[in-house]
Amino acid sequence: MNFKKHIIYLSVFTILIFTNCSVKYNLTGTGNIDAKTFQVNRFMNHANLVEPGIDRDFTLKLQDILQGQTNLNLTSTNGDLMYEGEITDYNFSPMAATADQKAAQTRLSITVNVRFINRKKESDNFEKKFSFFYDFEGNQMPTGSTLNNYIDIIFTRITQDIFNESLAKW
Repeated sequence: MNFKKHIIYLSVFTILIFTNCSVKYNLTGTGNIDAKTFQVNRFMNHANLVEPGIDRDFTLKLQDILQGQTNLNLTSTNGDLMYEGEITDYNFSPMAATADQKAAQTRLSITVNVRFINRKKESDNFEKKFSFFYDFEGNQMPTGSTLNNYIDIIFTRITQDIFNESLAKW
């Protein structure tokens, strides 16, 4: 009889565990989002060193990651989620020197200040700076497609960090 009680208790416990617990999972890693739309206002370039066009490139890159990793719809006004801000820093700095005092390695760094507004859940709102860099050989300054590739690498990392902070909660 004692054995039967244990089986009954174990069965009830198992049923309670499996009926009251649930795991929410999706392929993008986002939490449960109560929003349907998002907007990305143009990120203006306020850096001391201005690289033409990076404000537009960053804005489009952020829109692309949000469209690619969520089922939210992009809108130009009144989005449930809103991203805005500015590029605050864009600079080149020597990281290592050669024996004759020339840069052996140079770092391109970009910082973006982001304001995230969730109109459905105000506790998620934040303002935060996101930054990343790319190191390259210091014997020449990158131009053209080489520079664009470096900027793209940096923006890919920054936009992923913004996505993680605002929607994936990582």
